Amino acid sequence: MSANDRPNEPPAPSGPKPEQLQGVVERLTYHSEESGYTIARLKAPRTSELLTVVGNFANIQPGQTLQLSGQWSDHPKFGPQFQVSHYRETKPATLTGLEKYLGSGLIKGVGPVTAQRIVAHFGLETLDVIENQIERLIEVPGIAKKRIRMIQTAWASQKAIKEVMLFLQEHGVSTTYAVKIYKQYGQKSIATVTENPYQLATDVYGIGFVTADAIARNLGIAPDSEFRYRSGLLHVLGKAAEDGHCFLPEPELLDRAVKQLTLADHVPNREALARLIPQMVTKQELVLERHTDIADNLCYSPAFFRAEEHLAEQLRYLLRQSVTVDLPRVQAWIDRFTEKTGIYLSDQQREAVETAAQSRVMVLTGGPGCGKTFSTRTIVALWKAMGKTIALASPTGRAAQRLSEMAGQEAKTIHRLLEFDPKSLSFKRDQGNPIAAEAIVVDEASMLDLFLANSLLKAVSPDAQLLLVGDIDQLPSVGPGNVLRDIIVSERVPVIRLTQVFRQAQSSQIIQNAHLINQGQPLRLEPVSNEPRSDCLWLGAAEPAQGVQAIQDLVRDLIPRLGFDVAQDVQVLCPMTRGEMGTRNLNTVLQQLINPPSSTKAEITRGGMLLRLGDRVIQKVNDYDREVFNGDLGVVEKIDLEEQEVTVGFGERHVTYDYADLDEIALAWSVTIHKSQGSEYPVVILPIYMQHYLMLSRNLLYTGLTRAKQLAILLGPKKAIGLAIHQIKDQQRYTLLAQRLMDH
Repeated sequence: MSANDRPNEPPAPSGPKPEQLQGVVERLTYHSEESGYTIARLKAPRTSELLTVVGNFANIQPGQTLQLSGQWSDHPKFGPQFQVSHYRETKPATLTGLEKYLGSGLIKGVGPVTAQRIVAHFGLETLDVIENQIERLIEVPGIAKKRIRMIQTAWASQKAIKEVMLFLQEHGVSTTYAVKIYKQYGQKSIATVTENPYQLATDVYGIGFVTADAIARNLGIAPDSEFRYRSGLLHVLGKAAEDGHCFLPEPELLDRAVKQLTLADHVPNREALARLIPQMVTKQELVLERHTDIADNLCYSPAFFRAEEHLAEQLRYLLRQSVTVDLPRVQAWIDRFTEKTGIYLSDQQREAVETAAQSRVMVLTGGPGCGKTFSTRTIVALWKAMGKTIALASPTGRAAQRLSEMAGQEAKTIHRLLEFDPKSLSFKRDQGNPIAAEAIVVDEASMLDLFLANSLLKAVSPDAQLLLVGDIDQLPSVGPGNVLRDIIVSERVPVIRLTQVFRQAQSSQIIQNAHLINQGQPLRLEPVSNEPRSDCLWLGAAEPAQGVQAIQDLVRDLIPRLGFDVAQDVQVLCPMTRGEMGTRNLNTVLQQLINPPSSTKAEITRGGMLLRLGDRVIQKVNDYDREVFNGDLGVVEKIDLEEQEVTVGFGERHVTYDYADLDEIALAWSVTIHKSQGSEYPVVILPIYMQHYLMLSRNLLYTGLTRAKQLAILLGPKKAIGLAIHQIKDQQRYTLLAQRLMDH
């Protein structure tokens, strides 16, 4: 049954007569919330063995009593299966069924224990009591009035959510996001979806244009409607931003929009799309710009245009503010400092410290082992000696922690430094309320995207100094723009690039190989052995299946034998999410190996993801309400089946998610190299295979390798590793920041 089939629609009368089956859902073997495709085990009356049922279900929970129509089939591997074409839910007919139904996580506030108490008290009348006399729950021992109100609200929400689910189902659309739609719009859910399905793509995380478009088509909105075309153009700009672009040239925007909006029965009119662009500019949905160096009109989303213009303007303004400094005094201080510490600066490092002292804004860049850390520490010490108040920040929590340890004072994430306010959805620190510091250091600046950089620069006081530290050979920011590279290319900001690898760093093969990658040279890799002598190893498991087995063997044997804690120290980094050697498959394998199930570990399955107590997880999006951000790593500390909540520890912070919001996090035993930016791990396992061909590039391999602090193990054929070294994919991002800085 395909993802687009309507699960409740009866089969055509021309087929074989459907068979009937009734029973209680005992457990879900598999359920995709995206498509609704489900494999479940059913307990039918007068049968001792559980039956396998397969089909598409809008909403299915253990304990539900279902009346099913369909056909029996014999699977060659799994045996008899009931293929469901149509189903309806009926009230559970047994006390056990009622307990399982109520305790399945269906109603917030009712877990297995509470469900058992309620059913023990009311028996088969339980659902009627909840529906019509909910105040009687006070009769059940251990249920207070506060919990009754919670159950009443949750029961009402469930009914409304089911209405939304049925509505979406009637229009042939996956019901994955019914809960989120209801949370966003409440009682107005169906009205909003009916009036303007494209609003979903704007308002509800996880619902994109494609899903909204499917709903619109089923509601009868014409494929050439102006409304659809406008939404399509904006969607294409949004997709371009996901690839790092700040704008698209008008011809490219139109080409992409035609492709996006083409249906089996409709090819969009390019001229009609082009005519819409001036209208969208008038309505302030788009900004059109002409640039002297580019022939075509440039199409921006207004927020991107304003951010790029303002970022350039703020940088130019800061650079116009002179810095008065007694350079001979600074040089004398450097001499005393290096003599006192016993660590002497190279000529490049000394130039970096002197330039930072004299500059309003400066960039310090360079690869591993070239002394960025000591140079930064010296600059911070100099500013302290000059009596300046100093703020330290980095885009990620882990990078901020490292910066703090290096500089000997507190460092914050940029979001916390700027004091995000969830109520106003904006930062408290801006031009009117700048960061309270005379000198600001931002580490891992290659991760700064357009919007974060703009927010940061807004909050830098005109009399403050700003030091941006980063490695431009790493992957660019996940978000739009290429801020650090653009600033360097503009040649308007002083830049010091450290290139000399220090003697103590030369003993690390990780660092040596990182520089070989940048030079396009073959790596020096020691094969994996029982007694490795290098910190950079290679295991040539030729095929992905062999690689999966090799990772398991490394985690079971070699890595623990070398003294590492696999649950804490090891990170598998992949170029991609899909495939046998992608993060999705490896997370399943590693979860079973590192954090296997046990009777003491609670677990839940949501959206096809099994989440277990003790699992390592990663935040996938910026969540300003919870103050957790894209790329933050945490550990599942609590799964509350009664409250339907999961608590994740992100270092010192403990963040709680409703079940409906669990699509914000993912397992992180394995993460993509892109998501690892700004982090370091004691041990990195880095699979590089030809199936990753489209993603392989020099800066991807470089970024992955340099995440390892003590041990890196590359996995895969040398052909794939060589391909990554030789593919230079500094993809051209559409951004005008460098030109805006140069134009003035």
